[in-house]
Amino acid sequence: MISTDVVIIGAGPCGLFQVFELGLLGLKSVIVDSIPRPGGQCSELYPDKPIYDIPAIPVCTGDELTQRLLQQIKPFDCRMYLGEEVTELGQPDAEHFTVATNKGTTLQSRAVVIAGGVGSFQPRPMRAEGVDDCAGKTLHYRVQDPGRFKDSKIVVFGGGDSALDWALELVNIAKHVTLVHRRDEYRAMPASVSRLRELQAAGRLDVIERAKASSIEHTDGQMSSITVQVKGGEPVTLPADHALVFFGLAPKLGPIAEWGLDINRKTINVDTEKFETSTPGIYAVGDINHYPGKKKLILCGFHEAALAAFAIKQRLEPDRKVHVQYTTTSPIMHERLGVED
Repeated sequence: MISTDVVIIGAGPCGLFQVFELGLLGLKSVIVDSIPRPGGQCSELYPDKPIYDIPAIPVCTGDELTQRLLQQIKPFDCRMYLGEEVTELGQPDAEHFTVATNKGTTLQSRAVVIAGGVGSFQPRPMRAEGVDDCAGKTLHYRVQDPGRFKDSKIVVFGGGDSALDWALELVNIAKHVTLVHRRDEYRAMPASVSRLRELQAAGRLDVIERAKASSIEHTDGQMSSITVQVKGGEPVTLPADHALVFFGLAPKLGPIAEWGLDINRKTINVDTEKFETSTPGIYAVGDINHYPGKKKLILCGFHEAALAAFAIKQRLEPDRKVHVQYTTTSPIMHERLGVED
């Protein structure tokens, strides 16, 4: 069993900043996240999209924000268990919590912070004959290496930003790209839709609207073609080496819903002094929590993480007053940050 002061569930921006705020107060933390990389929604939903409302940073992408936060928490040597879903949260005594994951990791802490965004994300699956055989081989719900699609015939499914972004990028890499969308209206940015129409008019990619996949032809998961059914029309068979499916990500509270916390629909009720849940010692910050006036903004989550850190420090050291110290002048803060005076 691994012991630490605080277990943080969630490696999104708020979870990463929680490490920083706890570290400034001299508390060690460990992060657990079901996603195999840090960043949460920023990594999964908009890694390349610009964010404009982070204080003092006029613009950065989701990935850039994640990297800056990781750099900021380096002095605190936070261990991360990524790609592991918390399955059990227990309290063996009044002073300790135990956290267990689906990979067999067991952690013990004196406080827990749930920074799980809107829960764990699961891609909305395509439903068509042959999907299960091709998933993870030639049918993909996310792109990690665009280069693998060089000189391939690609069919992209979806009408949101991710679908259009990859369709537009892969035009310059793949042998041929076809975008299939179940509607004729798009949720993507207007500029992306305009560029899609330009490339379609120039014959550089094909677009099939009001259609959905019905079957995939393959040999042991190696795709050869996809048949799509056009609404009110005949089936169309598309030669395909790979399919990219972007139907969005479905947030799920998952095991969090079974932990006996005061749940408000798919969020966790907290107070606005400590951001503590209905269970003393368990806190929630970021999009996962709810309180009157709640705004789901990253900067609000940062504020919540700061106040939660002070509350946790006070809980763990009830006989000592927790003083606010400033990183500009405090020798203790400088020592914890590794800053030379």
